[in-house]
Amino acid sequence: MENLLQATKSRVDKVIMKLGKTNAKAVSEMRQKIWNNMPKDHPDHELIDPFPVPLVIIGSKYDVFQDFESEKRKVICKTLRFVAHYYGASLMFTSKSEALLLKIRGVINQLAFGIDKSKSICVDQNKPLFITAGLDSFGQIGSPPVPENDIGKLHAHSPMELWKKVYEKLFPPKSINTLKDIKDPARDPQYAENEVDEMRIQKDLELEQYKRSSSKSWKQIELDS
Repeated sequence: MENLLQATKSRVDKVIMKLGKTNAKAVSEMRQKIWNNMPKDHPDHELIDPFPVPLVIIGSKYDVFQDFESEKRKVICKTLRFVAHYYGASLMFTSKSEALLLKIRGVINQLAFGIDKSKSICVDQNKPLFITAGLDSFGQIGSPPVPENDIGKLHAHSPMELWKKVYEKLFPPKSINTLKDIKDPARDPQYAENEVDEMRIQKDLELEQYKRSSSKSWKQIELDS
């Protein structure tokens, strides 16, 4: 997620910079609109760095996540809350539950059509998180879930880096070599979806069959000519 956010932010910043050269007013209005999600009297107003466009972080497969060990759920929930709040984003968990999907649709409709956003909030790690932008705070999130005597051992240059180190203590990142081996994200086992994977296999077979068929056709054309 970190790399995806950084790459997206870099791209959006470039687009906004280009737009600013021809329409500075539009850029100013965009930035003001992003800050409007954060109440002016919010205690973290000077501590966050809102994403340049509306951002929603969605944790899918909540039905799987709810069976994780309590400590793992705690670290994941608090880390995601910190990241979402820092970037001025909304955070919500969902699954195939119709009730959760309706909440997601409500947030998307609010962003797309400017309707009033939901004031409901759920920060209980034992329930699906639902926090719209501006409703959380660093005070409510608390400090990183790590023993106090371990905090001093984690050398970090920023709060974001500190949270990353705490998260990686429980969920060590994959080695660079492992990541290089997975060139196609669609084949990454961590994103496995049985129905989608079966369809992918079927399409791969159809593609190979098409290639063989096309190859024979071109050879036939060459012979005929």
